[in-house]
Amino acid sequence: MPSISSSTGTDSGHAYADESGRTPATAGTSLPAMTRDRPFGWLLVITGIVGWLASGTLVLEKLEVLKDPNHTTVCDVNPWISCGQVMQTPQSSVFGFPNMFIGIVAFAVTITVGMALLAGAKFARWYWLGLQAGITLGFIFVVWLWSQALYVIHILCPFCMVVWAAMIPLFVWVTVRNIVQGVIPVPAGVARILGDAGWIITALLYVAVIATIFFAFIQVFVGTSGF
Repeated sequence: MPSISSSTGTDSGHAYADESGRTPATAGTSLPAMTRDRPFGWLLVITGIVGWLASGTLVLEKLEVLKDPNHTTVCDVNPWISCGQVMQTPQSSVFGFPNMFIGIVAFAVTITVGMALLAGAKFARWYWLGLQAGITLGFIFVVWLWSQALYVIHILCPFCMVVWAAMIPLFVWVTVRNIVQGVIPVPAGVARILGDAGWIITALLYVAVIATIFFAFIQVFVGTSGF
């Protein structure tokens, strides 16, 4: 169980051994700002709220579609940008229920962890490994949904893309934080490089997503759609 502490060791910018006796890979050096408890806590809260609101909107729209199959969702813009059409595909209910319900629960957990960090909570290594596993599986699932939207369904769901946007920094910084803090053991040099490159990796992933969307829908952009 987490414990509440007024310690600000990670916020001071210097690595230290935590209550589990774990020594960060960057021990003896300054921790990257985003891997300290308070900035990292705010990242979890902000990305969690963004993802939760997007998932919540999709849940409300899905309920309307279930009541009325002809319902026009708030993001039904054209044949290529439509939440409603995506909701009618098998990919929208991979586990037998709408995917957005997973987001409602998962992002709520993310917000809770972030708020706990802001309150001074400290978590054991097993807890961080569990969070890492959950975030990683979520990211893999989002990547799969992204590939399905671009290359199989050929329709974009705006609120789904908001979830993608929230998951990218969430996955990157949870991973970087766990590496820097010694939860995931790696050589110190690798930890320092990743700690300094977190936002660069995040930016590159955003660029990659934008590029794949552009090239997957290039016929739409140039006005010669053949979908």
